[in-house]
Amino acid sequence: MKKLGFPGSFAIYIPAAILMYGLTKYLIPFLSAATGQETVLFWFIVAGLGIFTPLILTGILILKAEGYGFSKRTWVERLRFRKITKSDLRWCVLGFLLVGILSVIIMKGLEAVIGKFDHSPPFMSFEPLTTGRYWLLLVWAPYWILNIFGEEFLWRGVMLPRQELAFGKYTWVIHGFGWGLFHIAFGWQLLLTLIPLIFIQSFTVQKTKNSWI
Repeated sequence: MKKLGFPGSFAIYIPAAILMYGLTKYLIPFLSAATGQETVLFWFIVAGLGIFTPLILTGILILKAEGYGFSKRTWVERLRFRKITKSDLRWCVLGFLLVGILSVIIMKGLEAVIGKFDHSPPFMSFEPLTTGRYWLLLVWAPYWILNIFGEEFLWRGVMLPRQELAFGKYTWVIHGFGWGLFHIAFGWQLLLTLIPLIFIQSFTVQKTKNSWI
């Protein structure tokens, strides 16, 4: 496994961020205006097929270039989706608590400075589900799978182990920064509230060497 330094890392982070920004800034509003449907519907569709599926394909291409096929050994040893230990769980719970506490502090601090604001970006905004709109869940379910699998497969499974060879104990800082860059389309307010998650999750996965985290 070769090192993945700054050029290689940001050759993935930057195009992914541009793709996210372009599709959420232009395509989703256009489709919503043209059809009269909620923007969140097109977020589910466009993000699932146009953002997270390409992340999965990128990860597969990188693994193939490394000479890996899809096997249990690849899944466990290369991508580090390993059996969760008690130590992993302790780190996971601690990280979860820290993310929750620090995120609330940041949100309340922002509200004290700039007033109340919407914590969701415009393309994710939607009203509470009502009768006749529960079908949105049928679109959300495959999107959610592609979202979680796409990000954890590429960022944590494929890239993080190679970044550790390049950046050592500071990998979580570089990794978190790149992951934050990917979310720049979410707007600066939400991006600030994501800082604890972005860096604490990156640190915890690096510490445990377990992508399931």
